[in-house]
Amino acid sequence: MEKLQCIETPLLRESAVALGLFDGVHLGHQAVLDAVVSCAKAQGLVPCAFTFASDSLSVKQGVPLTYLYTDCQKRRLLQECGVERVYCPPFSALCSLDGEEFCRRVLVELFHAREVFCGGDFRFGAKAAWDTAALCRFGSVMGFQVHLVEPVLCGGKKISSTAIRQCVLKGDMSQAARLLGKPYHISGTVAHGKALGRTRQVPTINIPFKKGQLVPRHGVYVSKTITPKGTFDSLTNVGVTPTVSKNQMPVAETYLLHFEGDLYAQPCTVQLRHFLRDERKFVDIEALYTQIAKDEEACIKWLREN
Repeated sequence: MEKLQCIETPLLRESAVALGLFDGVHLGHQAVLDAVVSCAKAQGLVPCAFTFASDSLSVKQGVPLTYLYTDCQKRRLLQECGVERVYCPPFSALCSLDGEEFCRRVLVELFHAREVFCGGDFRFGAKAAWDTAALCRFGSVMGFQVHLVEPVLCGGKKISSTAIRQCVLKGDMSQAARLLGKPYHISGTVAHGKALGRTRQVPTINIPFKKGQLVPRHGVYVSKTITPKGTFDSLTNVGVTPTVSKNQMPVAETYLLHFEGDLYAQPCTVQLRHFLRDERKFVDIEALYTQIAKDEEACIKWLREN
């Protein structure tokens, strides 16, 4: 698979373009992306996607918004779907354009789009004032064909990033995985922590959350961790580690079962598979590690049964 490239200058070939925020790249998004890739393959076009940088979207249509996945995660998922080029500007770069100017500058001049795909609720232009009917009208004038992709349903309801965020905030990781099409995950470069766990033979890796990123329900999760040294069963605490830290910035702290080594500054992905218990402050370190031993037993039991 060709490595996904972010574009800033006009493409040299015509393209098929998927339009959307693609936060989570869930099953509904994947239907749009699959249609783009199939069309591009059939017509000899470049499969592309347009989205906005995740951390530039603090508000969507007047509603405060936290994002599921960082831009790095989103790009990786788009590439897995077969997208080869993506334009991912900050929201501020285009938010003042009217609908016609957006189509001309982005779809015509940058992408040389021949085929454009989106969901029926896609909106664009300043204050999201233009809808898919307007997109079709612009396409008929500017030379691109618009295709509206039907929503994907789960339990009779449309799959949406909003529904997935609600699952993650509740700690319902099984339902989040059903809507995403794969387990919800946290990715990033391992940061230094207090190294307290190493003194108790419970070494952990720490992945901080980015500004504006959705933080799952604080607590302990059964997890799987993908590292440069392999994939390991693991136990992850999401929260602020109140027993050992006064830092109020949330972090995913993960204990890898049956692993020895150093992963500092390495890229890792932690899949949250099952919520075990809420985060809480213990009276002392001994009580904390007594509970960690119980959590490890519960983690192994769940993995064995699932």
